[in-house]
Amino acid sequence: MPNTNKHTTWDSLPDTLTAQHISEFLGISRRRVYELFQVSIAKGGIPNFKIGATKRVDKTDFKQWIAQRKENHRI
Repeated sequence: MPNTNKHTTWDSLPDTLTAQHISEFLGISRRRVYELFQVSIAKGGIPNFKIGATKRVDKTDFKQWIAQRKENHRI
């Protein structure tokens, strides 16, 4: 049976996030998330770290990244 749990709220997200978690939360493709992992943090990339061959994101860092994006794009 496929996993139908969608991560759409802060409380539904685990402490360590995968590209899939971020994709579901932001409503963007996993491919776009991986592209944002490749962009430097100074230029708006999502802060991440590697565990083996996989990339992970600390939930606190992700919240800060969202807050910075919102602050940088306020009118």
